[in-house]
Amino acid sequence: MSYEQILVFAEEPVGRIQLNRPKALNALNSQLMAELVDALQKFERDPAIRCLLIHGDERAFAAGADIKEMAGQSAIEMYQRDFISLWDAVYQIKKPIVAAVSGFALGGGCELAMACDIIIASETARFGQPEINLGVLPGA
Repeated sequence: MSYEQILVFAEEPVGRIQLNRPKALNALNSQLMAELVDALQKFERDPAIRCLLIHGDERAFAAGADIKEMAGQSAIEMYQRDFISLWDAVYQIKKPIVAAVSGFALGGGCELAMACDIIIASETARFGQPEINLGVLPGA
């Protein structure tokens, strides 16, 4: 799989994945999540890689789910997408995952950081679940 929304670096013994949608503050869409899971699983199978690192950029680790992708979809359509199975795949990774967080880690971005084994947060890191202000439960 070639990646369009993440950058992947094998810096033995660390496998580093950078979320790379800067114009969207690294909002988590289906494509980014599928690419992330694929990269994590490849690193999981590589014996030279012993630890994984996920990061964004200075402005955002990940500013939540990509609302534009969800706009106009019904609850049934959202359910049929089975987006949660991608999150389950992240939880199944056995190698330790470190989230290096700078900037926004909101909604799904906060949840992605919490899915990691360790979070290292810069002074600019901002964590939150803003969807609760709309009466929406955190998704993952």
